[in-house]
Amino acid sequence: MSAVILRIATKYLSPVLLIVSLVLLLRGHNDPGGGFIGGLLAASGLALQALAYGSARARRLLRYDPRTFIGGGLLLALSSGIPALLSGEPWLKGYWWKPELPLLGALPLGTPLWFDIGIYFTVIGFTLTIVFALAEHDEREEY
Repeated sequence: MSAVILRIATKYLSPVLLIVSLVLLLRGHNDPGGGFIGGLLAASGLALQALAYGSARARRLLRYDPRTFIGGGLLLALSSGIPALLSGEPWLKGYWWKPELPLLGALPLGTPLWFDIGIYFTVIGFTLTIVFALAEHDEREEY
């Protein structure tokens, strides 16, 4: 009975967790939140999938190995300091652009958001690497 409740709850909670994680990511450089807590929430949504349906299904939903997220996220976060270095400023100095987008108007984008997105993917990858390893070890265990 509890497995049925977990599967039903996962079906509705996982998308909500992913959406809230994106909201926290996007507002994090101006308000509380950011890449770390957003990444933890996104990983929680996929960890619920692993608990309810098994790690194989959660891996299929993720589509890439979690270690790819770690490497890509670190590369993205570290590369966010390059614009400052090219301008002769200290590494990781924030730069902002406000491109005019149709229907959205001026959208403030900058290197702090770039850094936060890198942290977001790194945290997702690291957390899910651990969750999947533990889940797969538990699935192999014979009782």
